[in-house]
Amino acid sequence: MKTVTLKLPERLAAEIEAESRERRISKSDVMRERLEGNKRSPKRASHMDAIADLIGSVDDDLPADLSARVDFYLHRSGFGRDRSR
Repeated sequence: MKTVTLKLPERLAAEIEAESRERRISKSDVMRERLEGNKRSPKRASHMDAIADLIGSVDDDLPADLSARVDFYLHRSGFGRDRSR
């Protein structure tokens, strides 16, 4: 391969470096993919980014001890009982 030297803005250099660490590939590989416009390996969002809009969206009127008394609340709601067909 031929070596090419170029100057990048600090922001872009930091972005490429962060992506290379996250994906555990070299910075050269990241830059090659970007230059080629490779669509096979898009920048993946974290799981938290994917659900960020859902955080805090649960109703506030849930019982405070729900996680500790799951069986009690499921039984009380009728969950798991045979339904008439």
